Amino acid sequence: MKFDFFNIWADSAARNNSSDSRVKSFTLNFGPQHPASHGVLRLILQLNGELIERADSHIGFLHRGTEKLMEDRNYLQSLPYLDRLDYVSMMSQEHAFVLAIEDLMGTTSYTSSYVQIRVLFDELTRILNHFLGLATHSLDVGNMSPVFWAFEERERIMEFYERVSGARMHAAFYRPNEVDWSGINYQFFVDVSLFARDSMKSITEIFILLSTNKIWKSRLVNVGSVGSEEASSYGTTGVVLRSSGEKKDLRFVKSDCYSFYWFLNMQSYLGKRGDCYDRFLIRIREMYESINIVFQVISNLTTTLDSTSKGSFNFFSFYEQVYGKSYNKMFRSTKYNSMEFLIEHFKYYSDGIEVPKGYSYKAVEAPKGELGVTIISDGSNKPYRCKLRSPAFHHLNLMSRMIQGHMLADMITILGSQDIVFGEVDR
Repeated sequence: MKFDFFNIWADSAARNNSSDSRVKSFTLNFGPQHPASHGVLRLILQLNGELIERADSHIGFLHRGTEKLMEDRNYLQSLPYLDRLDYVSMMSQEHAFVLAIEDLMGTTSYTSSYVQIRVLFDELTRILNHFLGLATHSLDVGNMSPVFWAFEERERIMEFYERVSGARMHAAFYRPNEVDWSGINYQFFVDVSLFARDSMKSITEIFILLSTNKIWKSRLVNVGSVGSEEASSYGTTGVVLRSSGEKKDLRFVKSDCYSFYWFLNMQSYLGKRGDCYDRFLIRIREMYESINIVFQVISNLTTTLDSTSKGSFNFFSFYEQVYGKSYNKMFRSTKYNSMEFLIEHFKYYSDGIEVPKGYSYKAVEAPKGELGVTIISDGSNKPYRCKLRSPAFHHLNLMSRMIQGHMLADMITILGSQDIVFGEVDR
């Protein structure tokens, strides 16, 4: 028997077009442990074929009660919790916490040397974050090459973390009104400068590879677009907000400017369409700008010279000028030979510091957006109330709106462009 395949398809088409056949939308659970969900995210999608008609994001699968844990420990013991929120941009979160403590203590500084060290590590952290964000985003879309370049550069930055704190990721390096100078010397500044110079090549390679790739542009351009009014109404900040054309960067706002940023020559970048491609371009440009800031800070720090050093950096003289005390006396002879110093050191870190009563909210321009820390102090060595403002939490609220009307595959692209880390979402 000979089959007429054309008639078979014709009958099938007739059956599909009949009044008895209707295409119904169905509900799909995406996550919470999907490899492309960037964490434990559950999305309930209402699909019409592959078209997303509606989306509802569910979070809370990772909740650890970080804020309540911090309220049960003294201020110095609470600092490591900040590293474990967004575990990709660690020191930026520490910065917000120590700024809130310093604000309550009335000791805010903008030009001291330890503040410039914070700026240096904040910008290294921004590069660290964007390298991983771009690498995983490109991997989601289907391009593997940037992962190898990005992770090589990330390793070098985490070596700098390790040199100053002993830890590659969870540094717990920042302290209120001080910084540990024992791991920072002339060679450290030289190595950071060499890294900043060399990393520009990797950033450029990633940019050229992706921006000239037709598949990359077809997957990102005009995908996940958001307007400035809508982005502002959802409380978004950082790259997601600036991609919509809204000018907001806490490093430039005079009323909110913190640390040493007001004295640096730098600029920020805006998008036009608010789509995934704009967010990609802004992150690339921010990495170049962070390298520019790193060079400026190193130049400022290394110009603190000893008059007898003939233009070279003298760390011991530098420490004495900054703190008004001899490094040898404070750390070499006293630290290891004095029982009194050991007892004082033990009490300082076991009892912690007592912070005056008051309320403070301080925020920094973290790589993902505005990360804020609210502290209410009752005058003890523990925060009475601690509340964290996470940028990614607001971005996820906008996620449901951004993916409406897109295809299922576009949802992965949009989620990757937001650069979500669930450690800070499910606090």
